[in-house]
Amino acid sequence: MLKTFVAMLAIGVIASAAGAQEAAQGDPSQGTGPLPPNVAPAPTPICTDRPTKATVACTVPKGAFQVETDIANWTYENADGMRTDTILYTNPTLKYGITKRTDIEVNIAPWETVRTRTGAQTDRIGGVGDLYLRVKQRLTADDSKTQVSLIPFVKAPTARTGIGNGRWEGGIAAAANIPLPEHITLTVGPELDVLADTIGSGYHTGVIGFVNISHPLVKDVNVFAEFWTNQEFDPAGTRHRYSVDVAATWQLTAALQLDAGANIGLNNDTPRHQLYVGASTRF
Repeated sequence: MLKTFVAMLAIGVIASAAGAQEAAQGDPSQGTGPLPPNVAPAPTPICTDRPTKATVACTVPKGAFQVETDIANWTYENADGMRTDTILYTNPTLKYGITKRTDIEVNIAPWETVRTRTGAQTDRIGGVGDLYLRVKQRLTADDSKTQVSLIPFVKAPTARTGIGNGRWEGGIAAAANIPLPEHITLTVGPELDVLADTIGSGYHTGVIGFVNISHPLVKDVNVFAEFWTNQEFDPAGTRHRYSVDVAATWQLTAALQLDAGANIGLNNDTPRHQLYVGASTRF
């Protein structure tokens, strides 16, 4: 199954490269024909997958680079008498727009530490995180009120044991942004994962779902509320995770955004708390 996901990523990149030869006249059906030579187009506001866990449908504009990263990220878990603290020292995702509806995305944490404490014993391990490669393909037209995308992805096991599981994994996600009255945006999206078994060399499936709403609080500031769930059907034991997440963004310029958020676990399988601050910029 992982070979299928890798093939999907390759097909997306090849198709996107072909799409990069779009005519300079734009798409007349979308009203994106050329501007007069003395008129510069207004920059579109940056659109990101940050904050919260939701993935949004928008893609990076063609030919643009975008960086979305944690500045600091702390996760606290406490289950079965073991406390685990995970700290990410930045966690950048680099995106590049291949066409106006397709981008490629690479994510890796350059350094993270995992500290576990059981009774009086404390262990600490640090290192680089796993590498993720995604292709986001927007399916809807530029002027559609509802936007929909598909996002196949694969994870390469670049992290050492204790930070990662040393196994290739992958999946495919969908995202839909739906405008509602009173300037509210609803974002939903299922995700199907292919995950390594905890015991043995096999694989099992996982399913992620979320419901996210956002609303402008004041000019250039948006607030978010989200319910998130993750079900993993591991033969060693099915895990059910649930969280309530809140966040806010502050858009300083059309191409620069700051954010902060908190994810609150609702059961023992879910990390108790996750706190983060981050930034995104396009250039």
